[in-house]
Amino acid sequence: MQLIDLSHNIEQGMPCYPGTPEPEFHPLSLIEEEGFAEQLLTISSHTGTHVDLPSHIISSGASLDAFGIERFAGKGVVIDVRAVSGGIIGTGDLQPFQSIIKECEFVLLCSGWSDYWGSSDYFRNYPVLSNDAARWLAGLGLKGIGVDMISLDQPDSADFPVHRLLLQNGLVIIENLASLLPLMFHAFTFCCFPLKIVKAEASPVRAVAFIHS
Repeated sequence: MQLIDLSHNIEQGMPCYPGTPEPEFHPLSLIEEEGFAEQLLTISSHTGTHVDLPSHIISSGASLDAFGIERFAGKGVVIDVRAVSGGIIGTGDLQPFQSIIKECEFVLLCSGWSDYWGSSDYFRNYPVLSNDAARWLAGLGLKGIGVDMISLDQPDSADFPVHRLLLQNGLVIIENLASLLPLMFHAFTFCCFPLKIVKAEASPVRAVAFIHS
């Protein structure tokens, strides 16, 4: 079995959603002084590769406590959306893969945008899901949708309709994935385990794929 890491590094200066503070690292002790090393990490719950839960957008939505650990693992499929026209991933771009998607629990959309990680281009012109496509995916009994972009909604969105459509149907959203291209045409198990944070609306994850041999 082969493992592929689908997560970005968490480090100072890393890309963060506009308005989200960068992570901070402060030493609490040093080996040379206290005999052991420890540091204080200050990070947003939406730092790096992370999972969004319903309470992120919906006031009465479920937080992390309502989700068992099994909700963050399952059979996955990568859909190639690098060639979508107009920057909108529509239902027509996804329906040809319907039979495959119905056999899976996680759909990961490969836009190629992770190639721009670390540059200003990462925040601009990334493809987004249409409302109809989000509604179609939400009706397929999936556990979640993952993307190699900063968001599934337009960067200037005020009401985040795609997030709302998916989250209100109980799906989780995994953003800022990396290294999806090698998974194309492979059968794999996807895992995106969050930190066990009480009442969390989101959490950084270590997303990985287990390729079946």
